[in-house]
Amino acid sequence: MPAASSPLDIFRAIYASILLAFSIVLIMGLIANRQTRLSDEIHPAFAYVMIWVAIGWLTMIEGGQGSLVGLEPVNKELYKDSHPLAYKCTSITNTGDNLDRYLLGRQLMVVIVVFCVNMSGGPIGGATLWGLPDWIINIFMETGLAMILFTCNIGQLQSQVNASLHMLDYLDNYFGLFTLWVAMAIEFSGLLHASYLIQMLVGIMAGKPIESKEAPRSAGANLFFWARCMFSLAVLCFCLAVTVQALFTGQTTMWEGVPSIVAFIIFLVLMSVVGMLEGMQIAFFAVAKIPASERGESAWALKTCHLLFRGEGNNLPGFMIGRQLTVVSCMFFVARVTSVKLKEGGDNIFDSPDGLQELYNTGLLGALFLTIVGSISWQLVASAFPIAFLSNPLTYVLLRFALFLEATGLCAPAWVIAATHKKIAGFQRDEVYIGTAEERAKNDMGDGDAPLGAGHMVKLPGFADNAPKSLKKLLKKDPSVAQYINSVVDDVENNSQN
Repeated sequence: MPAASSPLDIFRAIYASILLAFSIVLIMGLIANRQTRLSDEIHPAFAYVMIWVAIGWLTMIEGGQGSLVGLEPVNKELYKDSHPLAYKCTSITNTGDNLDRYLLGRQLMVVIVVFCVNMSGGPIGGATLWGLPDWIINIFMETGLAMILFTCNIGQLQSQVNASLHMLDYLDNYFGLFTLWVAMAIEFSGLLHASYLIQMLVGIMAGKPIESKEAPRSAGANLFFWARCMFSLAVLCFCLAVTVQALFTGQTTMWEGVPSIVAFIIFLVLMSVVGMLEGMQIAFFAVAKIPASERGESAWALKTCHLLFRGEGNNLPGFMIGRQLTVVSCMFFVARVTSVKLKEGGDNIFDSPDGLQELYNTGLLGALFLTIVGSISWQLVASAFPIAFLSNPLTYVLLRFALFLEATGLCAPAWVIAATHKKIAGFQRDEVYIGTAEERAKNDMGDGDAPLGAGHMVKLPGFADNAPKSLKKLLKKDPSVAQYINSVVDDVENNSQN
């Protein structure tokens, strides 16, 4: 919630905080009464530890993403001494294509962590608590509202709010560095490499093949990369086959009476909406630290940026709140469509062994499919084409919708928690340490350029803007060449003025 809060803002914060507090009490009560999966199958103490550890880790996963993406264009030498751990993190992600690798692994971390939260605190079938009336059970437990408010406000939104304005302070700790390394390890496993195939396909279809920041891979590295891509593609196809088979045979948790084909179409539409929202946050953070003059020229890009960054820039964290609520709501429906639930006496899908069928029943395969096709792929495309995302009319519409949801106040506790966290941690805005993007550009403080086209293009003044690809690759590898060309350009411009 912005600093200058109106009485309406305060009212929304109070009523929403009460709803969040009630949701937390319900979840903790369910665990104590062994009415969640982990507390029932293992022990309530284990479920308590698991849910709070997972929520704590989720805060760094979500906040770290915003910080690392937003700091990419900033010259990291500006904060080398003031924020040494943030410097270590960006030294990794700003090298080669490591930022894309991080985004890939990080998204699966989110799915796994949220999966653990739901296993720990989500109610089992038929759960009741303290004799509460059915309408409260239906609203908060059956619909998943309690888990949505708990996960969004505490685990995701408050960290995104702080990280959108205090990237350096938020990232400057060993927890952030450890989370980064785990995400990189997940990407290295190759489980999600099919996302790269989708990114390449989109680039080719757009007539702008993705350009790497790295030198061409060796034969061995190339073989290893494509082997992981094929493995990931096989896993993705298997996940889709299981999900579609369960859907069209009526073996999911979808509400009764909804035709399978209708459910499948809605599933595809909502998956696209989730993908747009995932890509939008990457595009917004990618242009957050660059001058306004470099944020695109199309009418929709200008409208979107004007709305997003006007005033003190509070619409960016406001979007993160509305976006998260929209994504979680979409995922709730998607979970209904993709979670497998065999009919009484029904056969296992594809006659699979009971142990494998149990894996299907968790809904993890549907979540993995959504992660690759409806999330990571869009993020990778957005990291390569941020201005294209800003220029899309649907981006402006979804931004407006997200800001409307934030205005309802349902997730207002995120602002309260973020403000409390900021006060305790002593966060300061990034401009305190490195100035604004315009100030850095005016003082020639060495910022890089945001990726404005396919891949990550090199941009130099004057005639070097139109350098051939081979020269641009050389400029990336050898900064001294770039310095020489810039000096030549300066000499030409000075002579022409004289």
